[in-house]
Amino acid sequence: MSDERNYEGSERRRDSRVPLKVPVDYSSVDDFFSEFSANINEGGVFVAMEKPPELDTEVHLQFRLPGADQPVLVNGRVAWTNDGQDGEPAGFGVEFHELPAEIREAVNGVVRKLRTPS
Repeated sequence: MSDERNYEGSERRRDSRVPLKVPVDYSSVDDFFSEFSANINEGGVFVAMEKPPELDTEVHLQFRLPGADQPVLVNGRVAWTNDGQDGEPAGFGVEFHELPAEIREAVNGVVRKLRTPS
């Protein structure tokens, strides 16, 4: 991958992201890592890490939403990457795939709550 920010797919983002820093375990065919999220929206999450996986890599994530007793397990694909050269954190944006209804509702609820000023 080149040392450029690759926004393939970012122009299609329908919802703005909200900050959320929680531990994230992710795995792909070749790797397993524990990192931290930086933000989330209804359709995906950004995972901060120095060397993000390639675009379109299928990934499996596990993370605990604020207030949840159990972690959620989600599947997705790497929709965009950032190498950190522009002052933003290095990492990758995951587009969620085929979320079960209860997980989608939980993610959407957390995002709505984070968007609502206290």
